[in-house]
Amino acid sequence: MYVGALELDVLLGDVHSLKEKRSVVRPIVAELRRRFEVAAAEAGDQDLHRRALVGVACVAADHAHVVDVLERCERLVASRPEIELLSARTRIMGPEDD
Repeated sequence: MYVGALELDVLLGDVHSLKEKRSVVRPIVAELRRRFEVAAAEAGDQDLHRRALVGVACVAADHAHVVDVLERCERLVASRPEIELLSARTRIMGPEDD
């Protein structure tokens, strides 16, 4: 079993309140969940209205599948015109990580 985690640090465009931030971040999280069947959530920077940390997790039997899914998630977020992807960090744990 392999577990992958992806942290996406994003800068939101023309957002001036936490309410506007939610209206941008929630659809992104929902699309990640729906398209890739991953666990996804806003995982940090909740009190900043122009920044968000989106966390994505994936579990699979194959290391390559975890890598592929997380890379596609990153590309999806990076392609959104209303945000700028500042950084992406990936961690994968497998059977050899005891």
